[in-house]
Formats: sequence, C-alpha cells, structure tokens
Amino acid sequence: MEAPAVPLLPLLLLLAAWAPEPGSASAEAPPLVNEEVRRTLDLSSHLAKVTAEVVLAHAGGDSSARAASFLVALEPELEARLAHLGVQVTGVDEETNSLDVRETQIKGKSGRFFTVQLPAALDPGAEVSVVVEAVYTHAIQPYPTQITQSEKQFVVFEGNHYFYSPYPTKTQTMRVKLASPNVENYTKLGNPMRHENLLDYGPFHDTPAYSQDSFRVHSENNSPFLTVSGMTRVVEVSHWGNIAVEENVNLKHTGAALKGSFSRYEYDRWTHSGSSSIRSFKTILPASAQDVYYRDEIGSIYTRHLLTLDDSVEMEVKPRFPLFGGWKTHYIIGYNLPSYEYLYNLGDQYMLKMRLVDHVFDEQVIDSLTVKIILPEGARNIQVDSPYAISRAPDELHYTYLDTCGRPVIVARKENLVEQHIRDIVVHYTFSRVRMLQEPLLLVAAFFILLFTVVICVRLDVSITKDPAAEARMKVACLIEQVLTLVSKRLGLYHHFDKTVSRYKQSRDVSTLSSSKKSLETEHKALTSEVALLQSRLKAEGSNLCDKVSEMQKLDAQVKELVLKSAVEAEWLVAGKLKKDMYVENKQLISGKRQELVSKIDHILHTL
Repeated sequence: MEAPAVPLLPLLLLLAAWAPEPGSASAEAPPLVNEEVRRTLDLSSHLAKVTAEVVLAHAGGDSSARAASFLVALEPELEARLAHLGVQVTGVDEETNSLDVRETQIKGKSGRFFTVQLPAALDPGAEVSVVVEAVYTHAIQPYPTQITQSEKQFVVFEGNHYFYSPYPTKTQTMRVKLASPNVENYTKLGNPMRHENLLDYGPFHDTPAYSQDSFRVHSENNSPFLTVSGMTRVVEVSHWGNIAVEENVNLKHTGAALKGSFSRYEYDRWTHSGSSSIRSFKTILPASAQDVYYRDEIGSIYTRHLLTLDDSVEMEVKPRFPLFGGWKTHYIIGYNLPSYEYLYNLGDQYMLKMRLVDHVFDEQVIDSLTVKIILPEGARNIQVDSPYAISRAPDELHYTYLDTCGRPVIVARKENLVEQHIRDIVVHYTFSRVRMLQEPLLLVAAFFILLFTVVICVRLDVSITKDPAAEARMKVACLIEQVLTLVSKRLGLYHHFDKTVSRYKQSRDVSTLSSSKKSLETEHKALTSEVALLQSRLKAEGSNLCDKVSEMQKLDAQVKELVLKSAVEAEWLVAGKLKKDMYVENKQLISGKRQELVSKIDHILHTL
C-alpha cells in the first residue's frame, strides 16, 4: 500500500562555529567539521523526537579564530512544526549542561536559525560533544486517513537519510524507533538493518554539505494520538492561604478518523476492537492538590480515580465515551493549592512561582494555551519572567466578591507545547498588607448599613395620607397600657399593706400601722386620680373601653375597703376587743370577697 507524500520532517541541524549577526554572513567563519553524528529518530508515539549527538571539531589552523558559538538550522518546510529545541553540551564527566539558544537570521538563507552559545570558546583542533534535541508535532500522519473500528492504525513519516549541514560530515548513523514491528515498507538506502521495531542506517562516510536523500517509513502505530486543541488555565491567587487552579480543556483524537458506525457491543467484547482509540489517560497534579473536581457541561464526571503519591497526585481521567479518530470532548479540572508552597514575600514584595502549564497526559501536545493569572486586588508593579517566549495580551480586570476596583489578570498565550514546556513562570508584584483589611472592613460596613436600613424602614412612615382611625387606635392602645401599669401598682400597694398588718399583729406597734395606712391612702389616691384622668382621655377618644375602666375603678374601691377593714379587724384583735376565732372567721370572709373582686379586675384587664 503506497502512501501519499507527506511533508518532509527530519531534524535539520546546521552547526557552525561562528554565529554571524542577524541578516549577515561572514567569510571568516572558523571552519568546523562534523566528525561524528549519531541520530536517533523516535517515532514510537504521535510525536517525532529527533536526538542528534554531534562531535563538532574545529578544523582550522593555529591562526584561525576561536569558535564561541554555533548555529542550529531548520528547513523552511519544518519551522511551523517545531515545538521544542534544546541543546546540551556533554563533558568528560558525562554531565550535561543546557546551552542558551536564541533565534537569529542568516543572510541569503531561508528557514529558521538558532544561535547556540558554547560554555567555552573552541580552540583550533579541539572538539566538543553536543546533543541537540528537537520535538515536532503533527509530523506523523495517519495513512490511511480513515479506518474502521476493528482496523489497526498505520502512519507514514518522511525525512532525510543524511544529517543536513552546510559542512561536511565524516561519519554519521541514524537509528529509527518505531511503535510496532509491523512495518509495511521503508526506504533501504545503504542496506539498513532491521530488528523488531528498530531500523539502523549507516554508517555513511564523507557526506558533502547539504546532503539530502528522501527517507520514508510506513508502519503500524496504535499509540494515542491525543491532542489538546485548546486549553485555558486560570490561576487565582489569594493571600488568605489558597491558590485555585482551573483548566478548561478541549481534546481531539488526531489519528485516523473512524469510518463507519461505532459498536459499543464489539468495543467492550473484543480487546482488539478500537485499538487506536482512547479509553482513559493519566493526568498528574501537584502533590498538595486538594478538593479536586472533574466535570463538563453536563455536570460532575465520576469516572476518575485519584492516587496520592509522595511527589504528585495521579488522576486517571476517563471521558464519558471513548475517543476515536476525529472525535472531540471537553472537560474541566480544578483543584486548590496551599499558597505557602508557591507564594513568597519580603515585606510588600511578592513572588509567585508555579508551572505555566502542567502535565495533562503522557506525550502531550497542546496546540493553543491561554494562561490567566488572577492576582489580589491592589497588586501593582507586575513583572513576568517566563522560561520561554510567550505572547502577552493586555492585562484584564476580574471582579469577584467584595471587589471594588477589580483584580489584575495577567493573560499569556503560547502555541504548540509539549512536555518540555512544563516549567515554572515567575511573577513579581507589590502588594500592601493593609489592603488585606479591605474585605473584612467591607463586610462590617455592609452589616451596619443593612442594620441601619432595617431600623429606618421599621420606623419610617411612608404613607402618603394620614389615617385618623389608625392614629386613634394607637392613642387608645397607649392609654390602655398606662392604665394597666397604674392598676398593677395599686394592687402592689395592697400587697405591701397586708405585710404591714401581719407584722403589726406580732409587734403591736400602732404607730407603724397608722403610718402605713396614711401612705396607702395617699398613694392610692394619686394612682386612682391618674386612672381617672386616663379614663377621661379614653372617653374623649370615643373609646368604649372607658366604661370598663370605670367598672374596674368601682371594684378597686371595694377592694380598698376590704383591705382597710382587715386592718381594723387586726387592731381589734390586738386590743382584745375581738376574739381570735371570730377574727379568723372574719378574715376568711374578707379574703374570699377580696379574691373575688381581684379576679373580676383581672378579667377586665385581659379584655382591654
């Protein structure tokens, strides 16, 4: 089965000892030679990973200039697919040190060029070993582009047999790692050796500069072709001890599209059915992640499993349905982090250090990423240090509870990301600690305003016209309340006088009894006069309650007579004018009549 031509995807590395200024070239560049090149092309996933181990030699004479830098170049056809480019130098102790890589331009040459600074200038006749790693996305294309549910997925890749360089290469080899030993066809330049899923080409000797020879392989690859077509990561920072993270993810299976209908019965019964589909994948969260949720537009998705490890939290994500080629899904993952692990401060100066993008799934590809970092309200002097080039959009404002002027939002965008982009971003800003009192003070002020408003509304008369009847009822109610108070005081006088009479029978102090009797007469007269005044006011208001008050006044006069009579009976008893048994009998009669009168008064009071 022949595959159509797919855009060429080799790792095109241009190694030069002297990096000219952008837009210029130099004839005095130190002569460099690729003494040995060992390339490894990893096609075992949906990413094309190219690793080139290059022994770079300075072939100039003693009078030649030292080489302080070299260039890495890519062909124009590949520049849009490059996701990551990293260069390391290998020392004698086998330790690797990452080198600074910056994009530049070369006069008269098309494509993208990158200047790599060496840790130490290379002397004539000296050698240096460098490792160049490049990751390309969407370079491995499915062929055929459509398959049925029971078919396996085959992919095709095209590249270059030779190491592309403007300088001669003395010796070079290439090893290709495939996803499966099932290979339809591959080019056979130099009679390559095949073992399982490995293809070994070379060695090729003394290849000229800019050597090219088409390389092509067509093989089985059922690895998950999972791509994040769009992702929005929102990080909300709170100085109250919490950082909230939420990721809105749009997923797409970019492998061979499903041809025909989908059978759930066959999918669950046969293990080989849908071999290239995606049932689930693993997301890695920070070790301190808590309150994790996983949902979509419908609601929470419970087909997930969390495994807490020492350095991370593994979350197995299972979509609502398996993903076949061309199928899409959307989900939201959120969690909380303690701020002390990511937020540092010195006085009013704060530094936030956390990942710009986190692990979504193994061999991840993110076509478009938008990161929004929401800082506390009042943050100023914001500076962002990114580990790689990002696109900054204008800052926004985010409003939430108890905000007044809004929280500043840093908006950053990046396209074509892979696992090598999982690195920390650092945000510096200034924040006054006094601003932390703003929200508590707003709560207190809001509470008092609400309380004051309720008080005003309760006491405020918003009626347009006056209601005479309502006013009259309110006046009558106020007068009745005063009457009840005065009657209660009069009954209290009687109770107090009864105690005085009881003490008199024991002490036989006539002066104390006489004084108490005069006090009773005086106070009772004053209270009765006030009740009579209130009675007249009730009559003036036209209330029929004045008759009940009048009846209560008459009953009270009878109660007073009985109280005074009981005092006279006590005096006769003490003076010996009345026998004790007669006194007891009279006292019982007086108490019974008095209790009856008081009951009638209480009944009238309840009806008022």
